[in-house]
Amino acid sequence: MKNFFKSVSQSETTLRTAQFVIGAIAIAFVFWKLQFSTSAICCGDFDGYYHVKWSGILWESIKHRSLKPNFPWLPLTTLNPRDYVDHHLLFHILQIPFVRSADPRIGAKISSIIFGGLAVLSCYWLLLRYRIRYLLVWLIALLACSAPFLFRMNMAKAPPLAILFLVIGIHFIFTRKYWPLLIVALLFTWAYDMFLLLIVVVCIWVGVIAWTEHRFEWRPLMWVLLGTAAGLVINPYFPHNLQLLYEHAKIKLTASEFNTKVGSEWYPYDSWEFLGNSVVACVAMVVGYIAFDPSEKNRSQYPLFFLIFSTGLMVMTARWKRIAEYWPPFAVMFAAFSLQPWFDGTRSWLTRLPNDVLQELQPFFDRDMKIVIKSETDAHELIRTLGVAIVSVLIGTALFFNLRSTVKEIGQSEEHSHYKAGALWLRANVPAGERIFNTDWDDFPRLFYYDPTHYYISGLDPSYLFDKNPDLSQLYDRITLGKEDDPGPLIRDRFGARYIFSDNGHHEFFASANNSGWFDIVYEDEQCTIMHIRDQKQSNETAEPPLDQPSGDETPPK
Repeated sequence: MKNFFKSVSQSETTLRTAQFVIGAIAIAFVFWKLQFSTSAICCGDFDGYYHVKWSGILWESIKHRSLKPNFPWLPLTTLNPRDYVDHHLLFHILQIPFVRSADPRIGAKISSIIFGGLAVLSCYWLLLRYRIRYLLVWLIALLACSAPFLFRMNMAKAPPLAILFLVIGIHFIFTRKYWPLLIVALLFTWAYDMFLLLIVVVCIWVGVIAWTEHRFEWRPLMWVLLGTAAGLVINPYFPHNLQLLYEHAKIKLTASEFNTKVGSEWYPYDSWEFLGNSVVACVAMVVGYIAFDPSEKNRSQYPLFFLIFSTGLMVMTARWKRIAEYWPPFAVMFAAFSLQPWFDGTRSWLTRLPNDVLQELQPFFDRDMKIVIKSETDAHELIRTLGVAIVSVLIGTALFFNLRSTVKEIGQSEEHSHYKAGALWLRANVPAGERIFNTDWDDFPRLFYYDPTHYYISGLDPSYLFDKNPDLSQLYDRITLGKEDDPGPLIRDRFGARYIFSDNGHHEFFASANNSGWFDIVYEDEQCTIMHIRDQKQSNETAEPPLDQPSGDETPPK
């Protein structure tokens, strides 16, 4: 008998190992496919270029025994040299081994595959660890949960680490091992400013314990707050990191309109867009709500935790698009944990059939399917198996379409060389250290990547300029939108710049600049235009025509 149980245990371990390996391979394949759908550092926005470049600069600083390199590139913003805070410090440190390669772009892709893949794999591991049935079906659901989730997990940014830390933290609170939360919170605080979600997780768990066990479980809250405080204080940027955290919260966590235009990720979804992009996650939430049964309090602790947490994330996703990188996988885990009691057979009203219905079905199964239903248990298992098969096909179909649409969307990203020629022209022809007036804040990461020898007006987030100088930020908006008739002296005197870098879509700005008589076009290609402010205003009658646009194989003018 002892050998029998040992054999069963070994078989179960082998099966679980095989399931984990299958999951890791499937996740790696999906992320590899998505990453190499574009030649650029993925995806969509340009922030990955900033992270890659800064990780390289950080490494050079570390070699000189400093975790706090100087950041002079955005002198008019909150990220000026005196106040700059690297609130992704641990993420940048983890990225260093990859960006030190001969081609940092490839290194960024590989690191994104690893970090994004680990985020999804950690969710899958949590289901495996708690013996959720039909594990491979849930793997498909995690990969199919949301197209925006797949898209954002492939960015060369820190959110995948946030999911990884959240899952690790959830595992520790589920196993009642609370002191490691100090380490998790400490590392999370160094990695990304969404560490506040870990505090939310612990508060929810304290509430769950209070409801199910009628006691106040203070230990996880104590450990996570200690770890968070340590991460904030034991930090090369303390106390400026507290100021930046406050500014982020003040500007972004608002129920009203933003004071300045921010990235699209901070605006809400359209209702149909919300549903269409994340249909599997939405269905998972509905299934979780239906399957959740609070009657057995001790058995409902995990489902109740995921119900509260995933519902909160869903509401946040409806307000801010960027939470789409957190909510979908937790919606799937909510459904998985809520359905587990039904799959285990401890609750059966969903699948229990009346005896008269079973008697009616008996001839049908005997005649057409050659299956003899000997007991109600057999019928339940058959129904569950058929249901899981149908659900697997439906989720697999959703995964196919999500992958196809995400590959297409990533493939439409600007190519890796976008702005490279213009940035290299600046580097070769404008004295180092000069300030460049970039007409789009989100162009900064690529300019910083290709031309770190100059400084720029706005970057990474427009709120940084607004928070430091609201009047200058509003003037910046008016100039770039073509609402200032005479922008040359304003750019020169108020922003301290003589060169302007702009993509070719700023038609109102170009019209205003050309009519003002203050600007010479000194470089132009299909992607961008560089202007220089004259020493004296020139009348329209004597203004020189703009340079002819060079063809793709011409050497940029110098």
